[in-house]
Amino acid sequence: MKKFIYLFLFAFLFLFSLSSCKDDEIVIDDYNITVTAPSGAPSIALAPLAINNEDNYNFINADTIAAAFSSKESDFIIAPINAGAKLFKAGKSDYKLTAVITWGNLFFASQIEDFNLDTINGKELILFGEGTINASIANYVLNQKGIEPSNITYLAGASNTQATLISNPEAIVMTAEPALTAAKTQKPNISSISVQSLYKEVSGNAEFAQAGIFVKEDMILNHSSLISDFLLEVKEVSDNINSKLDDLAKTCVELKLLPNETVAKTAIPNCNIKFKDAKEVKSQIESTAKIDLAQYGGDLPSEEFYYSAF
Repeated sequence: MKKFIYLFLFAFLFLFSLSSCKDDEIVIDDYNITVTAPSGAPSIALAPLAINNEDNYNFINADTIAAAFSSKESDFIIAPINAGAKLFKAGKSDYKLTAVITWGNLFFASQIEDFNLDTINGKELILFGEGTINASIANYVLNQKGIEPSNITYLAGASNTQATLISNPEAIVMTAEPALTAAKTQKPNISSISVQSLYKEVSGNAEFAQAGIFVKEDMILNHSSLISDFLLEVKEVSDNINSKLDDLAKTCVELKLLPNETVAKTAIPNCNIKFKDAKEVKSQIESTAKIDLAQYGGDLPSEEFYYSAF
């Protein structure tokens, strides 16, 4: 009996010593991460992760994303990079940019016959996201191309301009994928012009840093091992979008991120989803920021804004 007690105490002390070890211990962190993302292109890369864990994934309207930063309820937020940078600089957010996930999915579109870039000259243009980098990019490429709309009206988001595009045959709007593909299923006569293609022509850069993955400081301090695990899962989805398109499309429809599989299969490849570590593409982020520094708080993001998990 004594021998049994000694063995039990030895086992207990041994396990206790392992749990106390800080340098060589392999810690199993079973913390459940939470994620918030806008219901658009960036959410697509999360779909396979969210399908079996929906309670921890919150998909919201893009124009409410700022509230996610202030509430600090989510460990990760996918948002326009400029939105996170501006809040960070103002001291209103401790979320750091750890990856870029979308690289431009904007399009000018209209039902007007023979619609082209010159059609916009002297006509009303409807953009979304006043005071955002998306609107700044649109104005930048038009200015560089010498295109002057008679008036610019701003709506809240791509879904709003999508609705106008469908209902008004004379409207000229900027919308985004996957909203554009969904609109074309209702109005096949819609023509579109890639803003990214125009941006490449006028800037020499193939794409612009649009939306990124932000991580809360508390995660960095207390659950850093989980950050790389999560990011690697998102990267795997992003790297294999085309090879697993059918499954991804089905998952997006199940989560109600996209209306049907036909739209999903067409729209997803046009969403320009690519996972890049933020520090590795810092120069591209800064190149985008320089187009309208006001959207980044007046300056380029500081070094403290970036966090690399790898």
